[in-house]
This record gives sequence, C-alpha cells and structure tokens, in this order.
Amino acid sequence: MMSVSSYTLGQLAELLGAKLQGAADQVISGIATLQDAHEGQLSFLANAQYRKYLEQTGASAVLLTEKDAEGYAGAALLVDNPYLAYAQASHLFETRPVSVPGVHPTAVIADDASVHESASVGAYAVVEAGVSIAADVSIGAHCYIGARSRIGEGGRLAPRVTLYHDVSIGKRVVIQSGAVIGGEGFGFANEKGTWQKIAQIGGVTIGDDVEIGSNTTIDRGAISDTCLGNGVKLDNQIMIAHNVQVGDNTAMAGCVGISGSTRIGRNCMIAGGVGMVGHIDVCDNVFVTGMTMVTRSISEPGSYSSGTAMQTASDWRKSAARIRQLDDMARRLQQLEKRLAAVTSGEDASSDT
Repeated sequence: MMSVSSYTLGQLAELLGAKLQGAADQVISGIATLQDAHEGQLSFLANAQYRKYLEQTGASAVLLTEKDAEGYAGAALLVDNPYLAYAQASHLFETRPVSVPGVHPTAVIADDASVHESASVGAYAVVEAGVSIAADVSIGAHCYIGARSRIGEGGRLAPRVTLYHDVSIGKRVVIQSGAVIGGEGFGFANEKGTWQKIAQIGGVTIGDDVEIGSNTTIDRGAISDTCLGNGVKLDNQIMIAHNVQVGDNTAMAGCVGISGSTRIGRNCMIAGGVGMVGHIDVCDNVFVTGMTMVTRSISEPGSYSSGTAMQTASDWRKSAARIRQLDDMARRLQQLEKRLAAVTSGEDASSDT
C-alpha cells in the first residue's frame, strides 16, 4: 500500500503557511529540482547558484523568498525559508509503502512480548521475551528485537535491523536497514599480552526523533548505557563505541567513528570521515570538518579541522617530502636563533662600552 497525493497550489499555500502567487487551482502532484521539474510538479530555490535555472524551469510552481520572486512571472509559494518549506512539502508526496497494522504469520513473537495492536511486524521478524512495541511502530521484514528492548510510539525499523537485548528507543525513531544497535562493545583487559574479555553489561538508550542510517553500529555500554539524545541524526556507516554520549540535535555524516566513553554535546555537526579518540569531551555547538582527527577535548564552540587541503598530486608529494624534514628544519632554526641572539647580545655589550 502506497500513499500518493495531489494538492492544489492553494492547499499547499495553506499547509505550508506560504503566500500564494498564481492560480490557486493549479494541481501539484510531486516535487523536483528546478532543472528536472515538469508540469504538475513543485520546485524550490534555496541556493543562489541555482537561480540560473529559475526562468527555464518546467515546474508548475516554485518555493521562493519574496526577494527571489521579484521579477519572476511564474506561479510561486512565497516563504521565509524555501529549503525548510521543501522539507515540509516532501512528506506530502511520500512514496514509501504504508505499513499495515498486524503481525505477519511468519514472524516469531515471544509469548510475553507486548505488541500494540496498531503496530506492524513484518515477515520473518523475531521479537524476543519482554519486548515492548508501542503504538504505530513499523518493524520491517527480518528484523531482530532482543530481550527486554523497548520501541516507542511511531518508530520505524526498515528491514534487517538488529536490536540486541536491553535497547530502549524513544518515540518516532527511524532506523535504516543493516543498523546494529546494542552489540557488545570493544572491551578487553590485557594481562601479559593476553586479552581477557570484559562483559558489556550496559545497554543503549536512544531519545525521541532520532534517525540512524544504514549499516551504522551503536555498541552497548560496558557498565552504564551508551546514550543518544533527542533529535540526533546519524548517517550511514557510523560507528558509535561503548559508553559514548551524544547530545540533543547533534548530526553526524557518513563514516564517522567515535571511540569509547567520548561525550559529545548538543547541536554539534560532525562531517564525514571524522574520527574521535576515546575518553574526551566535546562541548555544545561544535562543527568538525570532514576527515578531521579529534585527539583532545574541545571546550570552546566553533569550527575545527585537521589535515591538509587538497592539492594536485605532484604538489602534495613535494609537501609530504618537506613535512618529513620539519623536525630537522626546526632544530636548525633553533640553532640559528641562538647564534643570532648571541651575536646581538655581543653587539649590545660593545655599544655599552
């Protein structure tokens, strides 16, 4: 079952709180970019570099600011933030199949598991003992829900999501395929070169309105829970180690790795490929640029980077060769400074006599 809808431009203006420019009865049945839009579709201008496509767009209407609409003769919905309006409108044209309440006959549900009658449990899903699944939750095919785990109202697990035991998930959480939540953390004690496993007896606690991308892993805590706050957004292939804490509304792009016991504040943005060592604290409102290696705590809000900017391959090889010589160059510079200081002090002594 799939939800496909059409709206008049007047209806969209009301739903989005927009000012209408054009015919209210124009029917809109989808969304596309300015370059690709055709008759019956809505588009948007959220970045000045795409303004060159505005006059030639085939869209029946465009989301614009009042300033960008000046001189534009086509139909438009005037809003303060076109990109936000596009985000809101996108849900009106959602093409994802709608879940049907009920349990598929091939699903395996423990006798003492609690599954709300409005929830949907897909084919070959497994729900273990003591699990609680709240109203309007959708569990995709082949998902595994471990013992005593809880999924809050309106949650959606795509096919093949794995929740280990004692995972607590808030309301309206979306988890994409291949994600593994609550696997054992990487905890070992070393005795004379031999590794002794440490039982990971904590769980995972995830707040409301969190989204977790495909093949992302979040390990359970060693003693206390690994925690994600409300509104956290995680892209694909992210690794969150045991005992990590992530504050509300922090977002991470793909391939980020967070080592154990690191604490990240609220409203942070962690770009793709960032790595963080363990046992550090990152304060609120920090932006870490792509591929940065964070090796110490960050106590001041702001933007942080490491590494070198892209160069041509030939220039990079020259720079890399010079970097290997930096230590020797620094020692020679120190020696020159000492000699210069000695000569200068000698001249000063001569002038005094």
